[in-house]
Amino acid sequence: MAVVHPIRDTRTRVHGATVGIAGSAWPVFKLEALGLGLAVALLLLLITGAAQTAVLAGATVAALRWIAGAVRPANHKPHRG
Repeated sequence: MAVVHPIRDTRTRVHGATVGIAGSAWPVFKLEALGLGLAVALLLLLITGAAQTAVLAGATVAALRWIAGAVRPANHKPHRG
């Protein structure tokens, strides 16, 4: 039987708080992105009635929020005012 000892990659960055889901630590910004995308999609579906528009807009908003959270500098410290 082989034993593998994972080495932490220095390129891996963990940003801010995490939430444990099914044994995995999810950064909060990812959950925010999913929730925001779903909210936008549902709202546009109710307003326009067009699923294509709602899904495309929801996916765009979710992707933008996800990217914004992922590219935040590693030395960023949240303001605790």
